[in-house]
Formats: sequence, C-alpha cells, structure tokens
Amino acid sequence: VLAGYNGTIFAYGQTGSGKTFTITGGAERYSDRGIIPRTLSYIFGQLQKDSSKVYTTHISYLEIYNECGYDLLDPKHEAARLEDLPKVIIMEDPDQNIHLKNLSLQQATNEEEALNLLFLGDTNRMIAETPMNQASTRSHCIFTIHISSKEPGSATIRRSKLHLVDLAGSERVAKTGVGGHLLTEAKYINLSLHYLEQVIIALAEKNRSHIPYRNSMMTSVLRDSLGGNCMTTMIATLSIDKRNIDESISTCRFAQRVALIKNEAVLNEEIDPSLMIAQLKKEIQELKDELALVTGKQRTSELSQEELLQLNELIETFLEDNDSDSSLDVGADMRKIKYCFIHMKQLMNHSKISDKKLPSQNIFEEKDTNKEAGEEELKKLKEILQQRDNEINILVNILKKEKKKAQHALFQPNAASTGSTILEQ
Repeated sequence: VLAGYNGTIFAYGQTGSGKTFTITGGAERYSDRGIIPRTLSYIFGQLQKDSSKVYTTHISYLEIYNECGYDLLDPKHEAARLEDLPKVIIMEDPDQNIHLKNLSLQQATNEEEALNLLFLGDTNRMIAETPMNQASTRSHCIFTIHISSKEPGSATIRRSKLHLVDLAGSERVAKTGVGGHLLTEAKYINLSLHYLEQVIIALAEKNRSHIPYRNSMMTSVLRDSLGGNCMTTMIATLSIDKRNIDESISTCRFAQRVALIKNEAVLNEEIDPSLMIAQLKKEIQELKDELALVTGKQRTSELSQEELLQLNELIETFLEDNDSDSSLDVGADMRKIKYCFIHMKQLMNHSKISDKKLPSQNIFEEKDTNKEAGEEELKKLKEILQQRDNEINILVNILKKEKKKAQHALFQPNAASTGSTILEQ
C-alpha cells in the first residue's frame, strides 16, 4: 500500500473462532492489539521516516448490517442506535467503479488520531450475545486506510487503499439456537456469506464470464479486493472443538478456493488535475508570448470584426476568380484558416439548399435551362466575335495611317537635299 498498490486483509470463520480479536484485538492488554492497530502503527511509522514524499491519510469505517451499509465515523451524529447513523448507498460509474455515497472520509495525521477513529467506530458496532459467543459481532465491518503520496514538484500522485475486513460469523442457524431478532441477523449474515462464496467459486473457475458481485452489498464493496486490482490476504479462523468440525472443514474449503484466485494488482498512479491545469496554463502563456515576439503583435483567441470582413472579401474574390492558378492567402494563422473553411462550407451548404427542387420540376427546368444557356452562350460568342472584328478594324486603320505618315516624311524635299549633302561629304 505504501508503494501504491491496493491491499485487503479479511478474516473468515465461524462465530467465536477469533475473527474480531484477530482484526481489532482485545481491549484489556496492549499486547492483545489486533491487525488494525498494528497496521496503523506500522504505516505512520513508515510515513514519518520517508521525507521524500508528501503523504495524506484518510480513514473510513463501513458497517454492513442486514444488507444495509452504515457509516460508523459519521461526524454529525453521536448515535444511540445503529439506525440513527447515515445509510451508505452503493453507486456505480460507467467504468464499473464502485462509489459509496454518504461514507465519510476522516483525515488522520498521526497514529493517535487514527486509533481514536477506530475506537469511535467500534463503539457504534452491532454486538449481541449468542450461545456461540458472549459478544458476537452481528455485522460485516470494513475499515479502510486511504493513502495518497506525491513527490514535491511532481504532477504524478499515487493513491492506494488498504481494506481490513472483519466478517460476521458463519455457522448453521439451527446450531446457534437463536430466535426472533437474532435469527433475522443470522439469516442475513449467512446469505451475504453465501454470496461471497458464490463470487469466490466463480472467480476460481477459469472460463466463467459472469461474476455475481451485485448479489450483496459486501461483494459489491469488495469487488476490487476479490478479483481485481488488489493484493488480497485471507485469514481463516477455526474453533478447534469436536462439535465444530463441520464448520472448520467448510472454512478450510473456502480458504482453499480463495487461494486459487489470482488478482492483478497494478500501481495506482494518476496526474494531479490542479497541477496539470496550472502547468498547461503556463505553457499556453509562454506560447502566446513567443508568437507575439515572432509576429510582432499580440494574438487573441477571437478574430476582430475588421479581420472577419477582410476575410469575407478575400473569400468572395477567390470564388469569383476564374483563374485556376489563383490562391487564397490568409497567412500562417490557424484561426483565419479555420474561419475560411467554415465560411466556405456555409456558402456551399446554402447553395445546395437553394438548388434543391422537386424531381419532376428538375427534368423540365433542366431542359429549359440548358436551352437558354446554349442560346445565351451563342449570343455571347457572337458579341465577342463582333467586338474582336471591331478591334481588328481599328488596329488596321491605325496601321494604315502610320504607314502613310512614314511615306510622306521620306519624300519631302528637305530630306532629299540633306541626303545629297551627306553623300558629297
């Protein structure tokens, strides 16, 4: 968990075999403390030693009683009864990740704060006396330590969680000899443990496509721990007594099935969104400054009204120009290039809409249009031909006049006398 992987430790066994003592521990002596206090002590000891990263630790404590979830660390209530605590609702996102609504996350900065949260949660737990155990826990409890770590200056953040699960006792209802309210509790406990067993059996089978996680709240919450991105350890607790031999065998068989499951735990790394946003904003500003330095002007995200009018004129000129070599030059500005494409697309769509008519009309109108177009084309060609003839006649007349002038200049007497004088010399 400290390295960034998810982890789960859960205790399974019959009532009175020592599950709660293993997970939480005994209250009388310090040496009797269980896995949760020892884990908290170890984690905070390691966090104090490691100064290379910034760590934040949160604690959550969920109780599942009669298939209903309760938040044992609710800060607003000091509940006299379990039913007064806020109910936790399971929600699932499109990626099939489980989210627990109304389950509070309490920050713990040191071991003492974390242990106080554990004791607060334990005082709210549902405990009752049964023939099997004087203080039997009548619910499943999931104590979760959430750790996030980040190196100073780095945008990468690691998030990991450690589930420490104390399951309720598994035994045959007939054997317990309970009735009324306790019988209802036992039925719910056995049902949820039965669904847990179904999930374990399904996971152990290689070619199984559907895993029934949604059957119970506990299997939904522990979905990652049982067959996903988590390193899971199971502790099987046995009551070594001749009359408990059947329960001991079933516990061992369950443990055997759990041992066959292979989870694929991956490192939980993600980019810190706030740091990433700040980094991208800085990069955008630097690029804007660089662009302003190269072009000599500050560029905004939107084009000005003047620039838009100028672009519209350029597009119209380009579309009206019949020269195939003509080009639309708007410079190396992506905003202007994009605007030109959008504007031309709008013009094309507009022309398509205006050209759309009924098919029956189109046949006749096409013929009439073709005929009219042919006549107009012929008329235009005749006009051009007449214009060329007129231009040729004008040019011929100009050439004739120029020729006459040249001849007249050559045969003048002054020019002849000048020429004889030159010859004599």
